Amino acid sequence: MTDVGATRPSPLEAAVARVGDRWSLLLIDALLDRPQRFNELQEAVAGISTNVLSARLKHLETERLVVARPYQDRPVRHAYELTASGRDLGGALRLLAQWGGDQEGDHATAHEHAPCGTQLEVRWYCPTCDEVVDADHLDETPYL
Repeated sequence: MTDVGATRPSPLEAAVARVGDRWSLLLIDALLDRPQRFNELQEAVAGISTNVLSARLKHLETERLVVARPYQDRPVRHAYELTASGRDLGGALRLLAQWGGDQEGDHATAHEHAPCGTQLEVRWYCPTCDEVVDADHLDETPYL
């Protein structure tokens, strides 16, 4: 039976529930370049304890953001890699890292267009109208 007064979480609430803790985001970032083994991830994510690493990897597997592939039978050992859904978070993490760098005055996190070296700008774009959408014309209602 469904609670009539219950509301569905917003998309942001749902995303935060899936990956909203510090360690999960750092693990996803560490896996963006390539699959890694448990010990490699522990080295890549400074300060994470083995029990937290294990718990976060299991959570990310449950959320279908990470997949564990065995590379050894005895004892069983796994390499962890992002699923397509996990890789999709790469763009959001890059934006978050750039925002964090901007807040700290570190503009080294800005991405550049490789052929010309120009710093990239992120903008909302409407392909139907063929125009950049500014904040005044952005309907945020569905996402609140």
